[in-house]
Amino acid sequence: MMTPLARISVLPVALALFLSPSMLPAQDQQQQQKPPAQQPADDSAGPMTDSGPIVLKKKKEPTDEPPPAPVAPPEPKVKNPNNETYSLRVDVPIVNLDVNVILDKTHQFVPGLKAGNFQVLEDGTPQTVTSVRMAQAPITAVMLLEFAANSYYFIRDMQNASFSFFNTLRPDDYVAVVTYDLKTHILTDFTNNKQAVGSALNTLVIPGFSDTNLFDALYETLDRVSRIEGRKYIILIGTGRDTFSRINLDKILAKIKATPNVTIFSIGTGALVRELVDARGGMGPITRMDYLQAENQMKTFAQMTGGLSFNPMFQGALPDVFAQINDSIRNEYVLTYRPTNNKNDGTYRRIQVKLVDNEGHPLQMQDEKHKPLKYSVIARDGYRAKNEVE
Repeated sequence: MMTPLARISVLPVALALFLSPSMLPAQDQQQQQKPPAQQPADDSAGPMTDSGPIVLKKKKEPTDEPPPAPVAPPEPKVKNPNNETYSLRVDVPIVNLDVNVILDKTHQFVPGLKAGNFQVLEDGTPQTVTSVRMAQAPITAVMLLEFAANSYYFIRDMQNASFSFFNTLRPDDYVAVVTYDLKTHILTDFTNNKQAVGSALNTLVIPGFSDTNLFDALYETLDRVSRIEGRKYIILIGTGRDTFSRINLDKILAKIKATPNVTIFSIGTGALVRELVDARGGMGPITRMDYLQAENQMKTFAQMTGGLSFNPMFQGALPDVFAQINDSIRNEYVLTYRPTNNKNDGTYRRIQVKLVDNEGHPLQMQDEKHKPLKYSVIARDGYRAKNEVE
């Protein structure tokens, strides 16, 4: 006799035997025996799992493109621990020297010279001229005029000379007009307005003081033009006498030496009247010596700066005088060389310029008739070197 528990456990076994595949309907058997439909191959799909498909990345096909060029590693950065910037400066001095070559007889400019024709001596040591070029440019000039109540003839000569120079000015020239007696007076500052310059000269009618403080006036003028870049010219017109200046001759000569790029042209006044008075015995030996010294000072100022000095007696000579000045200041040679003494010690270097031929002998010039021609080489007699602090 079976117990109830035994009957319950036998029942599932019987049901399982009763529901075997052979006893299922034919349609259900076909569904079970039918193989699953094949899915199209998909490289991006993987085998199915309970958690979904696993995606395998597609392998890239090899290409013919070259591999990229290797990139250089970045340069290592070196930091300055003190955060300071250092710089190196090499100061190589170069000297530009304005040289004029003029025939002594006709005062004509001599063109066509080459670098090999110039011999430059600095403190007696030969220098190598690296380049030579011709320059012709507008000028920057100061007309420094003696205008004092001393003699009508001196004033008239000054007026004639100043207007003669005024007539040679060109539109691009910058000119200032300065007069002196006891003090220095600026009639017009640097301007290229020719009408303003002419108006300033027309005011020179009634003078003030009779003193002529030339040294003070020239010192102040040199100090003013030293602040202007480039080559400057001073057209000094007067007797050359100094009566009451605060500085002496030695100081004004030192100032001329210390002022670079300035050329002085001096035109003496009163030459004719002095000759007439002296011929009549009216000029004593002291006065005669005073004017001779004044004339020598004017020449010294010009020679030290590479300029020219004139002492015309007649008004008819003035056009030729200023024609020579214009040829000198508008046509010149500019020599460039590196001095062998490259020390920045602030010393004054003396310069001497000579003309030589291809063999190094003094250059000989001849005219059309093969007669020798005398010439003058006009240049500064020296320059002052820079200091270390400059």
